Amino acid sequence: MTDQNDGTAKVRQLIKDTRIAMLTHADEHGNLISKPMATQDVDFDGTVYFIAERTSDQVQDLQQRPAVNVAYAGNGAWVSLTGTALVLNDEAKLKELWDSFTGSWLEGGPENPDNVLIEVTGRSAEYWDTPGGGKVTQVANLVKAKVTGDTIKGDKGVVEL
Repeated sequence: MTDQNDGTAKVRQLIKDTRIAMLTHADEHGNLISKPMATQDVDFDGTVYFIAERTSDQVQDLQQRPAVNVAYAGNGAWVSLTGTALVLNDEAKLKELWDSFTGSWLEGGPENPDNVLIEVTGRSAEYWDTPGGGKVTQVANLVKAKVTGDTIKGDKGVVEL
């Protein structure tokens, strides 16, 4: 079992290193829909923030069915965060989190009343991290495992938030 503080720190670092997530929610028919989203707040404490358009199908769905999964994948590491989404009208927080990357995707800046925050409060996070992280190291680990017959020993854990 993973130490809670170590696990939370590990999840925080993996999210910070990845930034782009797939936010999965259920639509009005119960279909699971996943969309890429840029994580706006990477100082992970169990809550992550995204910026979206109020009029989007995604925001409309989240207001009716707030259960979500946020999945991060990159550099040989993965995080699956299960939680609840809340749509927030918080212009001050939007201003705090808005950057040029966000401005490339959404119009009008944080003052635009159509731009809102999606706050996801995590209940649990599961993570997997391969040794060495990078692609070259991963290939070397795979070759080593094939030659020696040993399995790759990565870091994994579940964190209750």
